[in-house]
Amino acid sequence: MGSADGPTADEPDGGSRKTRDTAVSERRFRFLVAGYAVSSYGTFLNMVALNLFVYETTGRALAMGLFMAVRLASGFVAGLVVGGLLARFSAKSIMLWANVGQGAVMLLLILAPDSLVTGALMAVSVVIGACGTLFMVALRSSIPEMVGEDRRAWANSLSITGRSMAMVAGFASAGVVVSLVGYTAAFLLDMATFVICAVTVALLPIAGGKGAGSEAGASGAGKGEKEAKSGPRWRPVAFLALAAAPGLGLMVALRGVDAFGSSSHNAALPIYSTSLDASNPAVFVSAFWCVWALGNIGAQQVIQRYTQRTGKSVGALGFGYGTVVMSAAFIAAFAGFPLAVTAVIALIAGAADGLTEVAYTSHLQTLPATLRGHAFGLSATFENLGFGVGMILVAAALDRFSPLAVVGWSHGAAIVVAVVFLLRVAALRRAEPAGPMGRAGGAGRAGLRKEEAVEGLPDRGDRDGAEVSRG
Repeated sequence: MGSADGPTADEPDGGSRKTRDTAVSERRFRFLVAGYAVSSYGTFLNMVALNLFVYETTGRALAMGLFMAVRLASGFVAGLVVGGLLARFSAKSIMLWANVGQGAVMLLLILAPDSLVTGALMAVSVVIGACGTLFMVALRSSIPEMVGEDRRAWANSLSITGRSMAMVAGFASAGVVVSLVGYTAAFLLDMATFVICAVTVALLPIAGGKGAGSEAGASGAGKGEKEAKSGPRWRPVAFLALAAAPGLGLMVALRGVDAFGSSSHNAALPIYSTSLDASNPAVFVSAFWCVWALGNIGAQQVIQRYTQRTGKSVGALGFGYGTVVMSAAFIAAFAGFPLAVTAVIALIAGAADGLTEVAYTSHLQTLPATLRGHAFGLSATFENLGFGVGMILVAAALDRFSPLAVVGWSHGAAIVVAVVFLLRVAALRRAEPAGPMGRAGGAGRAGLRKEEAVEGLPDRGDRDGAEVSRG
């Protein structure tokens, strides 16, 4: 974390300076997560408020579906281009303008005359979908530069905790805010959250993006740097990111299938809740997501303490097993168990979801800086694709089948792919030669040259995948 001409490891002041730098970077990251949590609250608030506003304005449920489809499509496209943007611009500038764009489009919606409201809503769906993906990818891909490689699991857990708390607050308060103060005030509040996050980003020194690429280039990643910065060749670089570590392509595919499964329980929850209490269906949905969030936040606390005490990551096996447990829990949630049992199931689903999120994000962050943004971008693309396709298929299936059946085969597909992924990871572990030379060789098989690795460590790109935590 210190400068190149600062104290060396053998000098008395070297350790204390590194400790001070680590404390400063962590304090700055906490402020960034606070701003991110505020903007996330705005995101979840407008997910409810905007959908209600679209339906009230158009009077058609199809318009809500179109609004969501445009939003997901924008996120899909943003995931394809964000890797190239991070090769040209700093992560700070991308995060800043992503929030400015979202705040500006909300102001446009507030000021739009009645004749232009429909067009303004489409603009909102495009900008919110694209900018949300840009911010998320820029943040996650830059965490190793912001807090250091050894603290990335802690940082991921902290950011996920902030987002989970914001989700509960956003969903819980959306109906109250809209009913008490109206849509205009809700949109103003939403805009204010993006402004707060933009100010937070502007005030903090944030590493990553173009800066991270320069550092990698200084270490000797000349070819990778040129490819990452070559606009027309973003596709080879992006898919090189998936080939950079054993099993990474399958891991990203599993993430997309998991998003497909997520679409099923999101669409089925209101229907299932209505069957439980037709007079007040929102109660079960709200309670379910609140308990889910408690499980997610609890898992983050456990992960933070585990990584701080042991210095180990949860590993790729944690991602695979977590996906299996999470998918099974969501299926069981629709099986008609008593409410107390369903609450425990929702808690387990939230905890498993939190585990998979940290394991997956931490794994992608082990890639070299020149490939990391592309990998996160492609991941976001797969997730948006899986969720979008899932919403279309699930909506059609729910007209003919029960929520349990639809959620069962959707999340069942995720379980099948997760089992294949776990077998792949186990095979990689068995094939990996023992000893330090074997680990270096594993990195060579992953297609990573020493000069392309993060901080000069040739095995960082695949260590979390093939050499998972051994407890």
